[in-house]
Amino acid sequence: MSRIADRRRVTRLTVGRSPTRRADYLTVEEPLEIRVFGRSLAVTMRTPGHDVELAAGFLVSEGVIHRGEDFSTARYCAGAEYEGSDEQGNTYNILDVSLAPGVAPPDPSLERNFYTTSSCGLCGKASIDAVHTQTHFTVADDQLEIDAAALAGFPEALRAQQRVFDRTGGLHAAGLFDGRTGELLVLREDVGRHNAVDKVVGWALMNGRLPARSCVLMVSGRASFELTQKALMAGIPMLAAVSAPSSLAADLAEESGLTLVGFLRGPSMVVYSRPDRIVGAAPEDATDDDTADDTTD
Repeated sequence: MSRIADRRRVTRLTVGRSPTRRADYLTVEEPLEIRVFGRSLAVTMRTPGHDVELAAGFLVSEGVIHRGEDFSTARYCAGAEYEGSDEQGNTYNILDVSLAPGVAPPDPSLERNFYTTSSCGLCGKASIDAVHTQTHFTVADDQLEIDAAALAGFPEALRAQQRVFDRTGGLHAAGLFDGRTGELLVLREDVGRHNAVDKVVGWALMNGRLPARSCVLMVSGRASFELTQKALMAGIPMLAAVSAPSSLAADLAEESGLTLVGFLRGPSMVVYSRPDRIVGAAPEDATDDDTADDTTD
C-alpha cells in the first residue's frame, strides 16, 4: 500500500547562507480509478488512505447511493503490468465497488473519462437545479443552532488533528462536527479538498449517519460550489471554511437553506446564508454596504 507521506532528500536555500541538504516529507499523490460493477466511473488524484470511504462519498455526491445499505462491497483490482512481465500487480489504485441488490448502477452519462481535480467543471444555474433534483435530503428545515463561540473553535480543533499536514504542509482537511455537542466526529486529510470531503461523507454513510443532520462540515480551504454540493447531497446543514466561498457556492447555499460560513478565523466569521442558525454573537452597529455607497451626484 502506498504511503501517505514520501521521504526524500532536498536542498534548502536561504539568501546569504550556504545550501544545506536534509530529509523532508512530501504528500503522496496518486490516481484512484473508481469502478462500479467493473465499469470505470472516474479517476481522481488523491492521497492514498480511506479509499473505500472516498469511493462511497463520491457515489453519494453523484446521487448514486444515499444510505449505507446501498453500498455492498469494495475491492482493489490489479493495476499496471510490471515491466518485462505479463504479470499484473495490485497497485491499490483501482477500486471496484459493488452496490446492493436493487440499487441502480450509475447512469453512463456520469462516467468521467478524465481526471477530476479541485474544480468539477460545473457552473451556472443549471448546476444548482441539478443538485436540487438529485439530492434525497433537505437541509432547509434542519433545526441546528450553534453558539458562535463554539463554531469559532472548530478551525483550531481541526488543525490540531492534522497529523499528516504537520509532516508535509501539503494536505487539505475536512471534518464533521456534531453541532449540538461540538464533538469532532471524523477528520480526513487529502491532497484534494474535494477528496477530503468525500472521505468524510463516505465515513458518515458507512456509519449510518446520513443525512448528517445538525452537523457542521468544516474545511481547511475555500468553500467552492462543489464542496457546497457535497454537503447538500449528504444532508449537512452548515458548511464552514477558513477562506472565501465562491459566488456560485453562496447562490446554492442560499437557495437550498444551507448555512454557509467563510473566513472563519479566530473570533470572526462572515455568514453568507441562513445566519439564524448561529447564536450568541454580540450585536454591533454597522452600515449596510449595499446602501452606504449608494449615492448620486
